[in-house]
Formats: sequence, C-alpha cells, structure tokens
Amino acid sequence: MPVMTLGHRQLWRRRTPLAQWAIWFGWLALGVLFVFSWQVMNENTMWLFVEDAPRQAADLLSRAWPPRWSYLDKLWLPLWDTVNIATLGTALGIVLATPIAFLAARNTTPSATLLRPFALLIIVSSRSINSLIWALLLVAIIGPGLLAGIIAIALRSIGFIGKLLYEAIEEIDETQVEAVRATGASKWQVMDYAVWPQIAPAFAGISVFRWDINIRESTILGLVGAGGIGLQLQSSLSRLAWAEVTVIFIVILATVVLSEWVSARVRAAII
Repeated sequence: MPVMTLGHRQLWRRRTPLAQWAIWFGWLALGVLFVFSWQVMNENTMWLFVEDAPRQAADLLSRAWPPRWSYLDKLWLPLWDTVNIATLGTALGIVLATPIAFLAARNTTPSATLLRPFALLIIVSSRSINSLIWALLLVAIIGPGLLAGIIAIALRSIGFIGKLLYEAIEEIDETQVEAVRATGASKWQVMDYAVWPQIAPAFAGISVFRWDINIRESTILGLVGAGGIGLQLQSSLSRLAWAEVTVIFIVILATVVLSEWVSARVRAAII
C-alpha cells in the first residue's frame, strides 16, 4: 500500500497512480468492448421480430398445450435407446479414459516427455468438441443410428473422465506407494495395492456423474440422426406438432430428474 509524505504527515493511498490508471484503462476498454458488441448485435438483429416475440411465444404455447398424451406410447422405445446410448457410451468412455488418465498423471506415466503430452492432448481434444458435433461427424462417417450416438458419447466422456481421474491420481498419498514398493512389489502390484485403492471412490463417483451427464446429452443426439428420443423430437418439430413436443419435453425432464436421483444415491453410497 503506497504512502505519500506531505510535509511532516504521511498520507495513505489505496493504490499507486500507475495502478489507478491501469484500473481506469481497464474500465474504459470494457466500455469500448460493450459498445462494439452492442453494435454488432444490432447489425444482426431484426428488432421487429423481437417486438413480436411475446405474441409468437403465446401462440406457440397455445398450440403446445394440452400435451398429446396418446403420443406417449411411441416414446418408450426411443427413450430406452437413449438410456442405452448413455450407458454404453459411458462404459466405453471409461474403458478408453482410464489408461489415458494413468498416462497423463505425473506420478504414473511411463514417459513425462512423450506419453504424458500425448495423453493430455487426447483429453483436451475430447473436451473441446461437444457430443453433438461428435455425433454429427460420426453420422457422416458410419451412418445414422445408435452406434454413432454411443461412440459420440464415449469420445466426449474421455476428456471429462480422463481429466478428473488423472487429477485424482496425482493427489494420492505417495507414502502408501513407497511402503508397498519397499516390500519388493512389482509396478503392477504397486498399482493394484497402493494406487488403485486410493482412487477407487473417486473413479466410481466420476463414472456415475458422467453417466448422469450423458443421459442429458444423449437426449438431443437424435437431432443429427444418432438415434434415441431426439429423433422423435426432430420428427415432431419438423411437423410442427407442438403438442407432441410438449410430451417429449416432459418425458426428457422426468428422465433427467430420475437419473439425477439415481446418480446422487449411488455417489452417496460409494463415497
């Protein structure tokens, strides 16, 4: 904190003049950015449609209510497909992410200069691409269907599971590892008796949490042809069958709430 001398008195100042000017410059830059962003938004916005939005929303809601409950019978199989996409995709993601996490962790990787950067690149690449984009690419490569959705969920899960798991590996108690290693145990025995028991609760919690997230993400993969209830949603939207869309939204909401409850109970039992 700077102190200025005025005669025989010392005046306390919260910031130096340079720091104060830096703060003012930051606020000025923020204001300029806001004005620029507002201008860009105005150039690409038709305010006539924005003014008419409340009336359009009311009209859409009037056509979406009441829900067409007779359509519910056609949703059970797509909903089951959605759950399978999330479950199998999560399982495949776990299988692929676990060795990658051990390669990415500093204390378990065989090569910190070669394998660790490669593993981190895979994790970052997986987390950078949304599952919907993965599904779009896979539908173009292997065709529409559940397989594209399962692989898309798996590829997206690698980054999430791999990152959290390798961070959990790096936070283990190394004294336990040294104690097991001092007995003459091999690398695999050290992994089995010293490393894995410490990360097992985190591994289980991460896996269940990712499954819960994948339930939500898999509900929209059908919009690009990757199967599941999203395919029914796309069909209803294309036909402007808003009463059916309402039923689909209710089913998706109920499924997500149920998966959240199951995930919370499982994590509580494990941890």
